[in-house]
Amino acid sequence: MRSRWRPGRLSLFTRVVLANAAVLTVVTLLLLFSPIEINAPVTSSQAVILVVGFLVSLVVSVALLHRVVAPVRRLAETMRSVDPLEPGRRLSVPGTDAEVDALATAFNEMLDRLEYERRESARTALAAQEQERLRIARELHDEVGQVLTGVMLELDEEPQAREAVRRSLEDVRRIARELRPETLDHLGLQSAMRSLCIATASHARLRVVPQIDLAGIEPSDEVELAVYRVAQESLTNIVRHAHASQALVTLQGVDGGLRLVVRDDGRGLDPHGHAGAGLSGMRERAMLVGGRVTVTSAAGKGTEVRFDVPKPEGLG
Repeated sequence: MRSRWRPGRLSLFTRVVLANAAVLTVVTLLLLFSPIEINAPVTSSQAVILVVGFLVSLVVSVALLHRVVAPVRRLAETMRSVDPLEPGRRLSVPGTDAEVDALATAFNEMLDRLEYERRESARTALAAQEQERLRIARELHDEVGQVLTGVMLELDEEPQAREAVRRSLEDVRRIARELRPETLDHLGLQSAMRSLCIATASHARLRVVPQIDLAGIEPSDEVELAVYRVAQESLTNIVRHAHASQALVTLQGVDGGLRLVVRDDGRGLDPHGHAGAGLSGMRERAMLVGGRVTVTSAAGKGTEVRFDVPKPEGLG
């Protein structure tokens, strides 16, 4: 919605001109009607009066201009606070000049275009990534897995070698499941989440407690994949970095939408560290489905990753 001139609202240019005019008017009136006389050369008392008058006019001018440009500063501060990975936030600077209002409107329109283009680009990139994951997973399972199975069958007389091949085969199958979970495709999100928790616990020797309840909720395929990937990345980060003994994975319906919470009892995040690619990837996926990922952490008290997917529009 484009900004329109509102009756009674002065432009920024007009307000600056009026502020300067007010200062000049006061100075002019003082010169016209005050009993002060200026001699040549200027006496010390007259010099003091002139300096004081200059300082007073300067202070008044600064005070007036400060109020004039304050909306511009607020607008700049709001612009800097916009996070591209948390879409939907728009500028709103009430009580501003027409020019500032128009600038905020133009910035909001630019955000609309940028967010749309980013969503479409990210959706295309992630779709290609998932297709590549699926291809690699199938090749690992069908080709490499079959080769290792054949090798293992031929090692009846070499128990150590047979066991090494068996472990390698299990690793290949695990990697294939991580690349593209068949459970998600065939059995749905609830089963896939429970399977993910069990697999993580068995592989990493981490106690993972799932609390999954999606009764009456049927998320789209895109939402299911986003929730699964965020949970998978969160658990991977716990295994690699948290030094935790337990993780709690909660997935439930909230106000018609979904809420995923992955919490651990590890050492927490470094408060001075930077967000890694994993967190950025989670936020990208959340953005595609209109959701939001928030991370809270305290030193020695673990980390919590929350992924909220709002209720789809148009549903009662």
